[in-house]
Amino acid sequence: MTQKTILITGCSSGLGYDAAHGLRARGWRVFASCRQQHDCDRLISEGFEAPLIDYADANSIYNGLAEVLEATGGTLDALYNNGAFACPGAVEDLPRGALREIYETNVFGVHDLTQAVIPVMRNQGHGRIVNCSSVLGLVGMKWRGAYVSTKFALEGLTDVLRIEMSDTPIKVILIEPGPITSKIRENAIPHFEQWIDHENSARAEQYVELRERLYKDSGPDKFELPPSATTKKLIHALESKRPKPRYYVTFPTYLMGALRRVLPTRALDWVIQKG
Repeated sequence: MTQKTILITGCSSGLGYDAAHGLRARGWRVFASCRQQHDCDRLISEGFEAPLIDYADANSIYNGLAEVLEATGGTLDALYNNGAFACPGAVEDLPRGALREIYETNVFGVHDLTQAVIPVMRNQGHGRIVNCSSVLGLVGMKWRGAYVSTKFALEGLTDVLRIEMSDTPIKVILIEPGPITSKIRENAIPHFEQWIDHENSARAEQYVELRERLYKDSGPDKFELPPSATTKKLIHALESKRPKPRYYVTFPTYLMGALRRVLPTRALDWVIQKG
């Protein structure tokens, strides 16, 4: 039986790193990509094939995929679009540059790589594309407008692609984690410092609390799960004969998915604001 192959983005830590190890343990040939070469080198030292792919750099997307296809003889069974980052801040304080930067990675780069993979999967007659969204692709939360908007965009693109691919053997799937142990908080700090002028904001006093939470590791959230919880759903999405269109991970995602369907908008806003 031919070994199945998967390309995973954002493997330096968190969800991608756990997925790479989990799938390799199940016999998959994993191409564990990262956006920085030193992280690729670390994964290579762990025995992975680790192409450099930075969603914000179109050349690295196409070069990284070409490296994968050269290694596999031109085939790829699955793509897991996992890489993303956050830029905390009030929507009224987000400059155009901040939105442009986060969309380049969280949306445009994902789209470019997906577009490039689809012809490969069409030619080989099968394939699965799994996009990692978030509970924040279902509902919005304050201070997270930039990230939320990219995940809403990813949800829309993925839903339409799934419908359009229904006449092909390519399956398109969403995974929507809630709080998962990762480095997303600390990785967001440089983007916050670059783009958000919190000292001159009309919400300067409110930013004191946000900065406290952003810069201080206060331990796991109440419903936080390890990355392996997401990997478990990913395995089902990749290996099930009839994968679900979307997979919720963590209690908050199940809760918000249900409340979004049954509550009026004002009531849902109240629930979210109460935390």
